[in-house]
Amino acid sequence: MTASNLPSLHRSDVLFDQPLPNDSSVQASAVAASRLDDSFAQIDWRAPWLGHVQQLDAISQAITQLSATKSLSMERADTQSSAPETQALISRTQNTPDIIAKVLNTALHQQAADLQQQLPHTKPAYNHKAQTLQFVSQDALPEGEAYESFIGSTGNIPTRDNLHDLFNGSIWLTFPKTKALLNHYHILEIEQQGVGASRGRVRDTITVFDENGAVLITANPSISEALIDFDWQGCLVQPRTQWDDPTSPSPKAQAAVYIFGHALLEQLIAPRKPLCAHSVVINVSQDFFALSTQQRIAFLDDKLADYMNELLSKNEVTPRHLSPLPILGVPHFWAENEDPDFYDDPFVFRSGRRKQGKSQNI
Repeated sequence: MTASNLPSLHRSDVLFDQPLPNDSSVQASAVAASRLDDSFAQIDWRAPWLGHVQQLDAISQAITQLSATKSLSMERADTQSSAPETQALISRTQNTPDIIAKVLNTALHQQAADLQQQLPHTKPAYNHKAQTLQFVSQDALPEGEAYESFIGSTGNIPTRDNLHDLFNGSIWLTFPKTKALLNHYHILEIEQQGVGASRGRVRDTITVFDENGAVLITANPSISEALIDFDWQGCLVQPRTQWDDPTSPSPKAQAAVYIFGHALLEQLIAPRKPLCAHSVVINVSQDFFALSTQQRIAFLDDKLADYMNELLSKNEVTPRHLSPLPILGVPHFWAENEDPDFYDDPFVFRSGRRKQGKSQNI
């Protein structure tokens, strides 16, 4: 990657310490409002591992507004303090079954408007044409039809009103090309193998990364080599000053991790030291870190889609091609890892089983 093919630096990031806007487009447009269960209130929207999620402020404000209230009086108070448009929506759309789908659709359209781009599309497989992506109620998925095939043929992403699907949708917003590519490979495998008790090595690899994946981006090859070799000191401890702080991205940084797995984001609602991501490594030039977060993610989505396309095309691909990464060991992700002794835990930071191969240079 060279400076000549990087996007221009014309947008700035929203700082993490700025208040959320009061006139969020998600609140002021067609968002179906109802109650969400108490699990949504547990989300720490300022967690560093969420900093790369696109439309984060809009989604977080909508979810906070729509989260379950403890009593009718609290609900009335919350509604009365909202914008008039939101009050009307809450009154009009109580107990709809597709709250999360509507929140995500509004964010999806806002993102396209902000970037002056078309809505993202599926990647065609077999007789499927490219379809414009949108989120729909889980009830739209016909009985007996594979989830991935339904997305491929319609562009509709079935979405339940739970944390898992909220984070799945947020990753569709953040990495649309990569998500579409993974869905494409699911369809290819389903067409060839059918849907059975065993997914097979390709779909297993997709599923592990889709649910639990992370991407290490680094301009220092020794950091990526250390991760692949299970050298936690060489990856996470000794070069700590080279790691980017998500709350204050630096052009001088040389390493960063971005979470891809939506199940991993769900588990991080209640962080636990043993949580381990399954990661891939993409080496970049130093110019990558001069980009805004939004530009980094757009660039990364292209490169990650290419990486996964190459990986999934290999005859021998299995989930073992993904490198384990104890996610709370990532510098700046968890306050406790500021103490080097944090990494002296062989149950979490285990010795390597083998050398897994080379990372991709971009």
